[in-house]
Amino acid sequence: MGAPDAIAFLHDTIWQGRIFNGGWIAALGGSAAILEPASGATLGHTGKANGADVALAATAARAAQGAWAATDYKHKAAIFRKAAALLEQHHAELAVWIVRETGAVLSKAEHELREALAHLHEAAAMLTQPQGQLLAAPRDQFSIARRIPLGVVGVISPFNFPLILSIRSIAPALALGNAVVHKPDLRTPVTGGVIIARLFEAAGLPPGVLQVLPGGADAGEALCSHPDIAMISFTGSTAIGRRVAELAGRSLKKVALELGGKNSLVILDDADPDIAAANVAWGAYLHQGQICMAAGRILLQRGIAAAVTERLLAKAARLPVGDPMSGAVALGPLIDLRQAERLHGIVQDSLAAGATLLAGGSHDGNFYRPTVLSGVRPGMRCFEEELFGPVASITVFDSDEEAIALASQTEGCLALGVISPSLARAMHIVNRVPCGHAHVNDQTVVAEVHAPFGGSGSSGNGGRHGGAADWDEFSQWQWLTIKSEAPRYPF
Repeated sequence: MGAPDAIAFLHDTIWQGRIFNGGWIAALGGSAAILEPASGATLGHTGKANGADVALAATAARAAQGAWAATDYKHKAAIFRKAAALLEQHHAELAVWIVRETGAVLSKAEHELREALAHLHEAAAMLTQPQGQLLAAPRDQFSIARRIPLGVVGVISPFNFPLILSIRSIAPALALGNAVVHKPDLRTPVTGGVIIARLFEAAGLPPGVLQVLPGGADAGEALCSHPDIAMISFTGSTAIGRRVAELAGRSLKKVALELGGKNSLVILDDADPDIAAANVAWGAYLHQGQICMAAGRILLQRGIAAAVTERLLAKAARLPVGDPMSGAVALGPLIDLRQAERLHGIVQDSLAAGATLLAGGSHDGNFYRPTVLSGVRPGMRCFEEELFGPVASITVFDSDEEAIALASQTEGCLALGVISPSLARAMHIVNRVPCGHAHVNDQTVVAEVHAPFGGSGSSGNGGRHGGAADWDEFSQWQWLTIKSEAPRYPF
């Protein structure tokens, strides 16, 4: 894998120190360094948008949106297909950026690129899908319920899967005729923003329709407050999601929130211990646990707990941690030292409250070792809080009803997994635990481009991404009646 400055598609003379408004311009807010989580090296500099940049972008996007909405559907679809072809063409080059900027191993980077490609193809397909319904009406009239754009959609995305979690909102929003102002996380501005801007720029998207503005909290607040923004699509923490909803609600914007939560993976005593342990390790350790639907609670039925734990410890001991650019590790770094220290504080507080450390529990900078905690009980931080790190937090239960109670003991759940050969037992649990999506005989980290994806409770506000849900989120109903001639009313 080569160095980022050797990648022609993302050559630094194009985007370094700039934001995107259809072209590449200096940000009024200045610039910010992009740091590699594994080494601390500076990968480059991004333009850093402030509130004034957001205001200019929102106004320009609104001005461009009407013409884009009126563009022929075949031409729009061709733009998405061209963007997809460019992503495939530069796959290896873009994967390097994902590895270096997010701290991901190469397989995770390649997965992100495959999913982004699927989102672009799905967006192209939306252009030929039915856009409304023909309603009942008198014989000489038409009554139509049709989908129309919202206007300008603001997208705010996080650092963990920045390409997927940006493009899953940007692509369908654009496909449905909206313009987009996008604020990727300042820690991952290239994989969350520059890549997408370059794809659509090269594919021929008209100037102004997509604006990409990496920025901090001030830029995010400006986006949520600007009157030209009709909707905010936010992915991130519950705490910031509440702030987004508060700001957007003042101007009655539509808001789609996909937030954090506490997800449970339930292993029943009739499961295969080897398969169960593999599911636990994948659900807890994939991408260092920095996934919103990571298995934050491992609920093991007492009869199988020892066998699964033994196998999990063997897996944790064999998972090497280090620089993902080496190609020889399973886990890379957490995004920054602040995240590692936050996670370590949760682990230490849980140990002080009576949990037992079986593996890991230490870090070297932002490299956190695969960790296994047992004896975790309600009230401990490892049980209650989203971890966002490679920690398998084990709680043992006796009955299926106890598993339901433990899994339900949360303000918000994005994903639930239940592993058992007895589908009746598994479905009994699934049907009783509130969650955004549930998976029988699988762990919690599951997503498909065409499937509605979102959380329950404090993990979201009912918004969904994917498939038919994209029509619900990024367009609005309009009732249209057509008569052959105007009636003569009696007044």
